[in-house]
Amino acid sequence: MKRILIIEDDPALNKNIKEALSAEQMEVETVFDGLLAEKVLKKSDFDCVILDINLPHKNGYELCKDFRKHNTITPILILTAFDELEDKVQGYDCGADDYLTKPFYMKELILRVTSLLKRSTSNVSVKDSISATLVVGDIVIHTNNKKVSRQGTEITLTPREYQILLRLVLSKGELVPKKELIKEIWGTAFDANTNTIEVYINFLRKKLDKPFGKDSIKTKIGFGYYFDEK
Repeated sequence: MKRILIIEDDPALNKNIKEALSAEQMEVETVFDGLLAEKVLKKSDFDCVILDINLPHKNGYELCKDFRKHNTITPILILTAFDELEDKVQGYDCGADDYLTKPFYMKELILRVTSLLKRSTSNVSVKDSISATLVVGDIVIHTNNKKVSRQGTEITLTPREYQILLRLVLSKGELVPKKELIKEIWGTAFDANTNTIEVYINFLRKKLDKPFGKDSIKTKIGFGYYFDEK
């Protein structure tokens, strides 16, 4: 049975989500404030976390970012009343896996959670098949702790930047279509027509390529991206 943690300070919404997920044969635990949620996350393991942004004592962005320092696997679905692209980017940048704007239908939330659970299981299988250390040209990627270095210099990447880099590197020079990259990293619920992926590609280039005088991450306009280690 999958264990789900709901972190939502609205009692009615918290209760409704719990009832909906429990009806899907999921084991559900609920928390109503950020600091208590932080303690629960440190002492217990969950298969998925549903996280509201506007929480008392510690907001969802901070909670998500701190949680990702010691857990990069458990999927996180963020709930928020805001639907601005900047808010979504901030949420993904903190390590969230998906984003649902209030108000929403419970059926949609269940579909999102189910999708995240499936992707999480798939990611673990893929991770087991990847070498603990990948060397691509002058770049070294340690998949166990998600550390990346180039020419001996460690590069700090956000979870999304790391996922994009790893996906491009594993493609071994083959073109990765934009829609495919978005689907694999953000899920099917994310709008593929936004410029979010371009924003992250630019972030990655500024960290990985520009300081070293390199041009590794290539764009094929209208199609997607590929990694060139030359």
